[in-house]
Amino acid sequence: MRIPCPICGERDVGEFTYGGDATLSRPAMDETDTSVWNRFVYDRENPRGPHLEYWQHTGGCRAWFKLQRNVLTHEVGACELVGPWSGSPGKDVPAEQKGPVK
Repeated sequence: MRIPCPICGERDVGEFTYGGDATLSRPAMDETDTSVWNRFVYDRENPRGPHLEYWQHTGGCRAWFKLQRNVLTHEVGACELVGPWSGSPGKDVPAEQKGPVK
């Protein structure tokens, strides 16, 4: 499978790490109800078709992004930077996280 990194371009899936379901909302850190955390950690859907996921380009620029992927066909769709990388590609990326200059 090929994944289009918004900063480095299309790369082999071996350069990336799956970061989880991007459709879930994490409970507040001060949430003390264990049933809320239990639902967040264990109650998951098993989607078929297009799904929004977090990925990190661990073998490259180290940026995190959301990726639309069809879990049946592995067809890759839209991709969007998140976190400190969500500015323009190459801008607002922490210096220690930037990949090699091309």
